[in-house]
Amino acid sequence: MIRFDHVRVRYPHAFVDALADVSLEAERGALTAIVGPNGSGKSTLIRALVGRLPLQQGRIAIDDVAAASIAPDALARRVAVVTQREDLAFPLLVSEYVALGRFPHLGIWHAAGERDRSAIDSSMAAAGVEQLGDRRVDALSGGEWQRVRLARALAQGGEALVLDEPTAFLDVGHEMGVFELLHGLARAGHAVLLVSHHLNLVARFADHMVLLHRGAVAAAGTPDDVMRADTLERVYEWPLVVTRDPAVGAPALVPLRTMSKEVS
Repeated sequence: MIRFDHVRVRYPHAFVDALADVSLEAERGALTAIVGPNGSGKSTLIRALVGRLPLQQGRIAIDDVAAASIAPDALARRVAVVTQREDLAFPLLVSEYVALGRFPHLGIWHAAGERDRSAIDSSMAAAGVEQLGDRRVDALSGGEWQRVRLARALAQGGEALVLDEPTAFLDVGHEMGVFELLHGLARAGHAVLLVSHHLNLVARFADHMVLLHRGAVAAAGTPDDVMRADTLERVYEWPLVVTRDPAVGAPALVPLRTMSKEVS
């Protein structure tokens, strides 16, 4: 559904491309994960998708229609995006913030109807933030704010969900809950595209992984295809082994300690 075809992006005044000839696809009914070290271009992909960065080359398409040619409100009705960072000008209540997810469907002059209120309530329940409705967003912890942002994206609806580090600041329980939720959405027919640093968690849930390195695709395929020790050592520049998750059998990365010379 979401396709990047030979995409090249370079930031202003930079000497090298942030993305160099990157192609990938996030299909309906699948969870696609973009992984890679810091500075590899993961968040740049998301910024390019939402139009915050111009393309020097290539094309980003939604169902074979160029994303740049789709009106912003129409694109928002089809693809909900949770970016890595977000600053609000005004400290809204959590319930008001989540309700913003319905804006692409309502516009400025239409009041929320029963369908909209149902979408808001169900998304808050799915993200586990229904008890936070009367809190101001500037009074939330980092983990609470992250789950509220996910609730807003769920309320927005659409056929695809794109998330940049959706489990940042979350504890283990909520982190697992988010991945279980995203896995369920993919199984229900959504296209789920996420950026994550948590390779072992991604390997448990992803149908397809794309490993970026210095703006290019270093490996792509199933978790077994991508989670290979020789590839990961080269990309992350650290000694490691790849073993098997004892709970589910997925590949699991184990970084090794290096011996430091004692200073006499």
